[in-house]
Amino acid sequence: MTQLQQGTIDTFRGQFGGPVFEPTDAGYHEARQIWNAMIDRKPALIAQCHSAEDVVAAVNFGRDQSMLVSIKGGGHNIAGNAVCDDGLMIDLSQMKDIEVDVENRRAFVGPGCTLADFDAAAQMHGLATPLGINSTTGVAGLTLGGGFGWLSRKHGMTVDNLISADMVTANGRQTRASATENPDLFWGTRGGGGNFGVVTRFEFQLHPVGPELLSGLMVFPFDQAQSVLTQFARFTETMPDELNVWLVIRHAPPLPFLPESVHGEPIVALAICYAGNPEVGEKLIAPLRSFGDAHGEHVGVQPYANWQQAFDPLLADGARNYWKSHNFVKLTDDVVRVALEFGEKLPSPHCEIFIASIGGQTGRVAHDAMAYSSRDANYVMNVHGRWETPGEDEHCRQWARAFFEAAKPYASGGAYINFLSHDETERVEFAYGDAYKRLVEVKQKYDPENLFRVNQNIRPG
Repeated sequence: MTQLQQGTIDTFRGQFGGPVFEPTDAGYHEARQIWNAMIDRKPALIAQCHSAEDVVAAVNFGRDQSMLVSIKGGGHNIAGNAVCDDGLMIDLSQMKDIEVDVENRRAFVGPGCTLADFDAAAQMHGLATPLGINSTTGVAGLTLGGGFGWLSRKHGMTVDNLISADMVTANGRQTRASATENPDLFWGTRGGGGNFGVVTRFEFQLHPVGPELLSGLMVFPFDQAQSVLTQFARFTETMPDELNVWLVIRHAPPLPFLPESVHGEPIVALAICYAGNPEVGEKLIAPLRSFGDAHGEHVGVQPYANWQQAFDPLLADGARNYWKSHNFVKLTDDVVRVALEFGEKLPSPHCEIFIASIGGQTGRVAHDAMAYSSRDANYVMNVHGRWETPGEDEHCRQWARAFFEAAKPYASGGAYINFLSHDETERVEFAYGDAYKRLVEVKQKYDPENLFRVNQNIRPG
């Protein structure tokens, strides 16, 4: 990084609408904190934006001073791309405005909003769009990488529901990307991971959802995991779009509906959400109970917004996290075997293997319609390494990497860009597949100097 003169910083601070933090300023360390405690980077400056004009000023300053630039929305990215060492962090976390157009079923969402913010505003009107499953996740990062959750089988990926994005590109211009305005930029923004500019406002399609849905958990002993996994694999191939069932292997948290003797023991759980009439959903999920002899279940009708927050305690910030991920078209017997093998040797009480069912509407969009192209992925497996102390780093990372390698022969093409860790830059081209060449062209047009490179980077041609 170019060494900045104090006068240069003071001039920028005077022209900027929000606070600008240097390392010695109160608020600096709070602003640089992100979800994954594995990442401990220290920017030279943090520009905390309050408006699109602030974003323009910050982008121009970072570019003109030849600084490394990172962008923080919710700060939840596993690779820690929100924060850089010795550069400029453009912090969008305070830009939380949300406007819901009920008549046209549209939401206009600021880049600092979390899923909880978005869900609360939309659910006031019985509306929602597909998002993730942890309410503290930032809407911006989730969307730019693709985005999927409980509603995706019925309503598609998050990016399938993006109507437009207001952006600041590398030249400091405010630009709109949509199907009719800069369509090449819009194509790349839907899955391109923030490589082309800083989004200052998202426009989403909304759908009638809830506000109460059938959802919950069924928890089985791990010694029945073979039966549960095998039947899960077949059941999810034919379930209707309104139903979503995910599978999790981990040590049992102290859930109140489980006997105390089960707490801390290995389990396999089915997480269920039905986006339709709960009475119909009850009949559809009845076969799941025959997959094994459950330790317990907690399934019922509850607010959708509550279910979106159900896993927050297991995903709170401050822990050390390392992920590896694969896409699958089908969960074959070999995939089941590998999951069982590594599920037997979870290296930490907080580590887990989760298999998300997507498919449904996510697979009905043309693979070249946007940058997110993994339309054949019916399942996404996340090998979620999570632990508390640096002394556990090597053991837990080796477990995740070994699992990843063992499952690789059975995986399909592509990868979910939001699940790539900081050491997986070599997988970026693989993740995008045939879309990568076109992404390079879009990058060359809108960011030829690669200003936005603290990400899963697409280098200009």
